[in-house]
Amino acid sequence: MSFEKPPELVDYYAVAQLPVQWGDMDSFQHVNNTVYLRWFESSRVEYLSAAKLDGVMAETGTGPILYSVTCNFRRQVRFPDTVLVGAKATRLGGTSIRISHAIYSVEQKQLVADGESGVVYFDYKNQQAIRIPDAIRELIQSFEGHEV
Repeated sequence: MSFEKPPELVDYYAVAQLPVQWGDMDSFQHVNNTVYLRWFESSRVEYLSAAKLDGVMAETGTGPILYSVTCNFRRQVRFPDTVLVGAKATRLGGTSIRISHAIYSVEQKQLVADGESGVVYFDYKNQQAIRIPDAIRELIQSFEGHEV
């Protein structure tokens, strides 16, 4: 991580640093709402990598598949800016994981959005949800540093 986490993201162990692109803006001259969901996606991918989950998933052909996402838009974001997007697991169920997200604007020095994603652990070969393997649970608990 080549940036200092602001206090608002201190509880997020996976944080993606993303530049706001000119093309992210819409005709109202602010970042389009759909971009926030892509930023959430980038933070989930950062989480998988930082928690060392991506290797296990590649070996087994299993992994998370998104089933829900919510976003609370707090402030507009405009180009130029950089956002820091945090992800953390907040609930680990039998087959699902709840992930909390927060988006921080470096330019505005405050949170501009927050939300949640729900993912189901999925067997891509058999096309069905499966129980989260113990190895994945252990990696998540270890990465978070507490029981989720």
